[in-house]
Amino acid sequence: MNNSKYDKIQKGLVVSCQALPDEPMYGRDTMPKMAYAAYLGGAVGIRANTVRDINAINKKLAGSLPIIGLIKKVYEDSPVYITPTFKEVKALIKSECTVIALDATLRDRPKGCKLQDLVKYIRENSDKAIMADIATYEEAVNAEKLGFDLISTTLRSYTEETQGITIPDLEFCKKLHQDIKDSVVVAEGGIHTFSEVNAILDIGIDRIIIGGAITRPMEITKNYVKVFCDNIVFNG
Repeated sequence: MNNSKYDKIQKGLVVSCQALPDEPMYGRDTMPKMAYAAYLGGAVGIRANTVRDINAINKKLAGSLPIIGLIKKVYEDSPVYITPTFKEVKALIKSECTVIALDATLRDRPKGCKLQDLVKYIRENSDKAIMADIATYEEAVNAEKLGFDLISTTLRSYTEETQGITIPDLEFCKKLHQDIKDSVVVAEGGIHTFSEVNAILDIGIDRIIIGGAITRPMEITKNYVKVFCDNIVFNG
C-alpha cells in the first residue's frame, strides 16, 4: 500500500454529499453548501457524485478536505453504475477529487470493461487513490489483490447477492477488519445512529462514511414520520 495514498483519507468521518436529479436537493449550490457544513462540523472528507459537484465542492472548501469522487451512470448491459467504464474514470482523473471510487463487485461491467484494467489505467495516468465499493467478502479480497487503497462496504445489501442483509453488517465489518491487511477498510451504508458508529469503532474500523443520515432531509423526515405512524393512533 502506498502510504501517501493511505493518508489521503484520515481517520474520522467522511460525509457523502450526493443528490440525484429526481431529488429535492439536486442542483445549484446545494451540495457545496452541504459539504461546507460537514467541513465545519469536523468531517475529514467528502464523498461526491459528478465532476460538477466534485469541482464545486473543492472550490467551496478551498481544497481543505479530500474528496472521494464517483460518477453514477446507468448502462443497459450491466447493473454496475458507480464509475463503471473508462469514460467515467477519465473524467474523474481530470476532476479535483482526491480518491476515485469504483464499483468493485464481481459483476460484469458495461461495455466489457474489466475492473483490473480500470485500476491499471488510474495508476498509470494519475496519482489519485482508489476506493473499492464492495458487497461481499470475496469482492473485498479481490480488491485487495488488485491493489485498491481503500475498501468500502458501500454496496452491502444493494446487490442481488446481498439483497436483504441488514446493514450496517457488523460481523461483515469485523471479518474485513481482521482479514484485509493491505487496504484500508471503510464502513459505509445504513449507518444512522451513534450506537452503530460506536460499534464500528469498537471493531477497529476508524474511517466511516455517512450519507443519508446527515445529508438527505427528505429521507430523514420520512424516518421520523414513520415513527409517528407506527406509534400513534390518529383519530378523525
